[in-house]
Amino acid sequence: MGMGKIVLITGGARSGKSDYALELADAYKMKAFIATAEPVDEEMRRRIETHRRERDSSFLTIEEPIRIAKALLDLPKEIEVSVIDCLTVWLGNLMHRFGEEVGDHAEIISFQRAIRKPRHDLIIVTNEVGMGIVPPNAAARQFRDLAGRLNRQVADMAGRVILMVCGMPITVKEQPRGSS
Repeated sequence: MGMGKIVLITGGARSGKSDYALELADAYKMKAFIATAEPVDEEMRRRIETHRRERDSSFLTIEEPIRIAKALLDLPKEIEVSVIDCLTVWLGNLMHRFGEEVGDHAEIISFQRAIRKPRHDLIIVTNEVGMGIVPPNAAARQFRDLAGRLNRQVADMAGRVILMVCGMPITVKEQPRGSS
C-alpha cells in the first residue's frame, strides 16, 4: 500500500464533522479511531460516552490526548484508515499542559511529520475557530491563532478538505486521485 491520503474535515461546533468522518470511514474494513478528548468534567464524560456509542466495534479505538503522532505510528500495519477527532481538542490539551506558547512544541512537530507521509489514509477532524468575534483574552486569541495555523498546514497536506455547514459537507479542496 502506498502513501495514505488525507481528508481534513472542518466546521463549527455541532456541524456534523464527527458524523461525516465516521461515514467516510465506513468504506474501510480495518479502521482506527484516535480520540483526543479527556473526561475532565461531567459534560465531557457524557460527550465522550456519546461518541463511543456512535462508533461501531469495527474501530480500534485509541484514547490519546497528547501523543497523537506516536498513536498513529504505533497502529497495526493492517489499519487502512484512521480517524483523528479532533485537532482543536488536542491543541487545547497541549496548551493546558504546556502553556500558551506551544506553536513549536515537539508534539505538534511530530504530528506534522507523521502525517506528511502517512502509512494509511487519514480522516482528520478539526474545528474552524476563526470565523467568530475576536476573543477577549490573550490565551483564547493564542489558541485561535494556533488552531488556524495548524488547520492551514494540515489542509495544505490534505488531498480533500471538507467544510461542514449545518450537517452538509462542502468540498473546499479536492485533488484528483493519484496526484500528490
